[in-house]
Amino acid sequence: MITLSIDIQDRGYPIYIGSNLLYQKSLLDRHIAGSEVVIVTNETIAPLYLSRVINNLSNYRCTEITLPDGEQYKTLEGITPIFDRLLKDKFSRKTTLIALGGGVVGDMAGFAAACYQRGIPFIQIPTTLLAQVDSSVGGKTGVNHPLGKNMIGAFYQPLCVLADIDTLNTLDERQFKAGIAEIVKYGLIRDLDFFLWLEKHMDRLLKRDQNILIQAIERSCQNKAEVVAADERESGIRATLNLGHTFGHAIETGMGYGNWLHGEAVGVGMIMAANLSRRLEWLSDYDVKRITHLLTQVGLPTQPPQEINTQRFLELMAVDKKVANGQLRLVLLKQLGEAVVTSDFPYSLLGEIIQEFQ
Repeated sequence: MITLSIDIQDRGYPIYIGSNLLYQKSLLDRHIAGSEVVIVTNETIAPLYLSRVINNLSNYRCTEITLPDGEQYKTLEGITPIFDRLLKDKFSRKTTLIALGGGVVGDMAGFAAACYQRGIPFIQIPTTLLAQVDSSVGGKTGVNHPLGKNMIGAFYQPLCVLADIDTLNTLDERQFKAGIAEIVKYGLIRDLDFFLWLEKHMDRLLKRDQNILIQAIERSCQNKAEVVAADERESGIRATLNLGHTFGHAIETGMGYGNWLHGEAVGVGMIMAANLSRRLEWLSDYDVKRITHLLTQVGLPTQPPQEINTQRFLELMAVDKKVANGQLRLVLLKQLGEAVVTSDFPYSLLGEIIQEFQ
């Protein structure tokens, strides 16, 4: 087992990465202070891993809440069953809430934990690659709105993150490949050596080679941990973690939540951001080809959906958390391994880039 740390003043916490972690009772015990635990999961994950987690919690009053599976349920209405159960069964502020599932479950359960009685402890047990390398780490929680993705939420840190790579054995290929998009992102924004490593080892990563998989997850989490420790609430450098996300969120919102996976949309978004960076003469044609080739090798989409025209794309991108003083800011690449958040580009050029992909 590998243990990393998120160092945020007095609220730091560990990230456990390894195999067979769901069977290690002590990992959960050391982070649960009270006597009550509520596990939030979904209908896909519950038959696979819920009993394992419950077996580790025999010393606690343990309740499970099973939600429907899908991004389309990540709404204010969708988290109501969590609050209903917490209130109906009179759970206290000392109750620990455990999120068992992918990014949707983690975001919803984390947001519910942040809100219930103004904050109760929670633990992340991510079961998808995307959640293990990104969404479970850093304390971003929230739900979607029809007008914008993740626009309603809170920064709320877990007590720990427990990433058991064995849960990836039941992850389908599409979800697995979507998670790799977020792994590639770390190499592009701040870790050129990691990007070079991914170019060399992508075949083995796609085959889920355990050693390569653990290295990729560890390196991704280490990058995320360093950024979050420096900028917990995204007032500066943390925004660079959103490379491709403004384009990607427009795709997810425009196509209806759940039709495109988050990683698929972000992969296309990174290619679009790279092309805009090239037009600004920050990246070379060869740089863009390398990025596109790597994401193509993964098997991710490289073109946005044709159903969203340029005007609609721009409208959707305008509903973004990085908009400041009426100006859209994007995460772009100054070079491979270095990202910047900027509004210093001609707005007309953004339209041209989108048009090129139509």
